[in-house]
Amino acid sequence: MSRLTKSLAAAGLTALVVTASPAHAQEREPGYAPTMVVLDASGSMNADDPSGGTKMDAAKTAVRDFVDAAPTTSKVGLTAYGTATGSSDAEKTAGCTDVRVLREVDTLDQGALTAAVDGIRASGYTPIGASLREAAAALPNSGPRSVVLVSDGVDTCAPPDPCAVAQELHEQGVDLVVHAIGFGVDAASRAQLTCIAQQTGGTYTDAADGPALKRVLPRVSQAALRTYQSTGTAITGTETYNGAPVATPGQYLDTLGQKRAQYYAVDVPQGATAYFGATVSFPRVQHDAPNGDTSALAVRVYDADGADCHGFESESVVNSSHGAALTISKTWDGATEAKSGDRKCRGGGRYYFSLEWSTVADNMPERTPVELLVGIEPAVTDPGPATATGDSPFTEPTGEPTAAVGGGSFNVAGTLPSSGSYTDTLQRGEFVFYRVRLDWGQGLAYRVRYEGTGSRGVDGISNATTTLYSPFRAEIDHSFTSYTGETTALPNNDPALTTAKVRYANRTADAHEDRSQSVPGWYYIAVKLGPAREESAGTPVPISIDVAVSGQPEPGPIYQSNTAGDVFGEKGTPSGTDSTASTVAATKGDEDSATGMIALAAGAAVLLVLVGGGAFAWRKRKAARR
Repeated sequence: MSRLTKSLAAAGLTALVVTASPAHAQEREPGYAPTMVVLDASGSMNADDPSGGTKMDAAKTAVRDFVDAAPTTSKVGLTAYGTATGSSDAEKTAGCTDVRVLREVDTLDQGALTAAVDGIRASGYTPIGASLREAAAALPNSGPRSVVLVSDGVDTCAPPDPCAVAQELHEQGVDLVVHAIGFGVDAASRAQLTCIAQQTGGTYTDAADGPALKRVLPRVSQAALRTYQSTGTAITGTETYNGAPVATPGQYLDTLGQKRAQYYAVDVPQGATAYFGATVSFPRVQHDAPNGDTSALAVRVYDADGADCHGFESESVVNSSHGAALTISKTWDGATEAKSGDRKCRGGGRYYFSLEWSTVADNMPERTPVELLVGIEPAVTDPGPATATGDSPFTEPTGEPTAAVGGGSFNVAGTLPSSGSYTDTLQRGEFVFYRVRLDWGQGLAYRVRYEGTGSRGVDGISNATTTLYSPFRAEIDHSFTSYTGETTALPNNDPALTTAKVRYANRTADAHEDRSQSVPGWYYIAVKLGPAREESAGTPVPISIDVAVSGQPEPGPIYQSNTAGDVFGEKGTPSGTDSTASTVAATKGDEDSATGMIALAAGAAVLLVLVGGGAFAWRKRKAARR
């Protein structure tokens, strides 16, 4: 236990640490997840592709592009089904067991994988369920693992039903995520493939034709390698607030449709602050979709009688995304005020949070997995030090840089343990997450540098983006520019992106962007490298993240309650959340935990802003604080 924690305990103070990462993510070693690509080679893949050639030709081209772009240290295998038999009824028995591992999962061998792809001949049935079992058996026995499934139709061999197989793998505790791509599929096939992905916490993506598949397969595969995974306890929101499921602090997993809002109930004690957020991740839809590729989520709050709290500091919150992923976070402090007369949305009690799409991108799946986060912070008797003002200082790191591997979501974000410089390599189209822990009184400043690759030219231009998030996934700051193959830093008009010094009193700060720096815990850095303007152009880009953590830990607020399990989720922590969030324990080094923790959810999300060619840079200014 640190000296600070001991002194707080002696003084009767409670330091609140917000933690939101599943236990398996805490233990994950840096590196890429072994990934098996499962390719449909059934007879229907011989059909013409709208863009020319056959669907099988287009699929082979897409897989070759992925192999060319995959990190050299990644472990990738290839499985195909439908390659050896015809499609007559007499051949069905053999065809429905026709699943072949063409390349075992091993360190990337581009030549061998390309040769295996070139040798595929489409001819038979579609045993998706059997292929999932075969792919799972061919992957390592432990640790994060991924399958990328490309299919142009529904399983023609069930049983086993492929969605049931996916559920079976999940229930067996297999840490495996299936990302599914529907290649020119109908509604029934789309529903089946979406179910497979949702059962394992993966994503589903439509690819209408060969060019679309060529765009999305490398990106979906990169998400698999970076181990994107939706996690949480299953929950089903209702279409009205009546009968909405009650969510205690923790992380949940639901699916969100396009047509109507879904409601969830949260019991908020008098004086407490509630946090509610949602994360949706899905690879980019067609960039030339006629109605655009922007989606927007909205969260609203209602009181126990169903009264809309709009106008009572519960404005509708909307974030937009260009198709890759998005997150939304709402802090509700209505219970911190006393009930008075007939005023609505004040005081402790049951509140309802609704989540809905306000704008939907073209070609987005009818239903998408959504992670929900719920946290409840009790009332305080002493808020501790006054509101912090000013940006945290940025100091150039010294010493040799340290290699780091970012994760594909908040759940598996790469840990940057202290001040210093950290290096990674991003593929075109990747968004990755890193995390830095801040205690009360500490602040963060960081800068991202995209190293030069010499691959200049208009076709190789990509969008470079970085976003800083609070422990409850609220966006703190954001910056982007065009990456043209030359060394580029973000932000390029300021030394760094920064937080304020973390203090409880920041939640009432004059500068709105400082209010999210009101709890300690993991602060998240998301780094994005968009696809090149010409999808086949551009090479992987080395990056470095220079991190400066400033300030000495200081006493935080004194809470009215630090032992109530119903407040912190200490009893019956939902599966998929960080089990350490339910304990009172100290950990090593500068990650000493104190006596109270909020269980919050984690998700894979980054607000993407894509910019066409030309050298252009932007940063969300924090002018109110300057």
